[in-house]
Amino acid sequence: MPPVPAGPGVLPGTPGPGRAAAHGRPAAHGRPVIGGPADPAEGQARESGQLGGPLFREEQPVPAPRGVTETVVLRAISGDTTPAPGHGTPSHPGAPVHPAPSANHLAAGQPHFVPSSHPGQETPVAAQPAPQPQPRKQRGGRNLQAAIGVGVGLGAVIVASLFVVKALFLVVVMAAVAVGVWELTSRLAERKQIKAPLVPLVVGGIAMVATGYWSGIQWAAASLALTGLAVMVWRMAEPPEDYLRDITAGVFTAFYVPFLATFVAMMLAADDGPQRIVLFLIVTICSDTGAYAVGYKFGKNKLAPTISPGKTREGLAGGIALSMLAGALLMELIIDGGSWWQGLILGGCAAVTATLGDLGESMIKRDLGIKDMGTLLPGHGGIMDRLDSLLPTAPVVWLLLAAFVGS
Repeated sequence: MPPVPAGPGVLPGTPGPGRAAAHGRPAAHGRPVIGGPADPAEGQARESGQLGGPLFREEQPVPAPRGVTETVVLRAISGDTTPAPGHGTPSHPGAPVHPAPSANHLAAGQPHFVPSSHPGQETPVAAQPAPQPQPRKQRGGRNLQAAIGVGVGLGAVIVASLFVVKALFLVVVMAAVAVGVWELTSRLAERKQIKAPLVPLVVGGIAMVATGYWSGIQWAAASLALTGLAVMVWRMAEPPEDYLRDITAGVFTAFYVPFLATFVAMMLAADDGPQRIVLFLIVTICSDTGAYAVGYKFGKNKLAPTISPGKTREGLAGGIALSMLAGALLMELIIDGGSWWQGLILGGCAAVTATLGDLGESMIKRDLGIKDMGTLLPGHGGIMDRLDSLLPTAPVVWLLLAAFVGS
């Protein structure tokens, strides 16, 4: 290599000040330093009074020792994830930029090679599977197919018992009362340690339904009073702690489940009892269906967000409208002496009480910290989860029918 002439005042073969600083060796005045050619930029910095050298420069990354490779762990790539260090952006100034693998490359299960610091070598990184989409849950967490199947089965049992042998429907009501009492008392014991006596409640509930069907409201009320007394006596066999709490829960259960169900039995006792039961069931179901459909499509304003966040005012209006329409049609078509305007009133009142009954049981379940009262009916929960809107609606429909067309 031919010699390069030195600048003025510099001995041949002596590097400039910048060159010496770049190599980490201070240039002694008047002493030659063996090195390469001078750095013009460094010379200008020295002439301007700026300090140079490794102590006054930004730290440069130290290259990895020979034979040591750098491995970069790749994360799953998604559309809303910013690149992690090593995936298209340097983790520190001066680090090499590693391009991230494409989603198709990872999904195919092919390995991805990351360049290493040593030339000619690549570090394979195992490909990670693409994230799988989570299965969509059905609204409310219910199994829709099971719910429809159970609903159709219950409807078939009700229709067969009503129009084949009317007394069979009374047996269905008694069975529903017994299971409902068992579900409610079981949940009270599990969640709140409230021991409402089960035996007197079941026996007294069946007695209320039977006396209401054969003897009327007076005997049903007397059966309720006797059931309350039986609960008080039965609970005396246990220690006195929490006695008042347990008998209060027992009296509430006797009123809430069997006594309200007694009005269904009294509707059945009329000459056109099956038709009245059909009217009662349909207006209540239409209330729930209309509220669900309209609320799902147009619901914006919450009805009772602290009790049931899914219910909206628009849904309530839809339930009332559909229930009134069904009441007007059925009152005119299947009830002897009924009129369409009476059906409008009956349907509107039934929709309001059905909604209040649903909210009332939601309050109970929230207090107990449960979602359903039971698991007997797949897709629906328990018997009480189906009776919540029917029970408070029964006395209202019975009373309006008695006022409009007689008992």
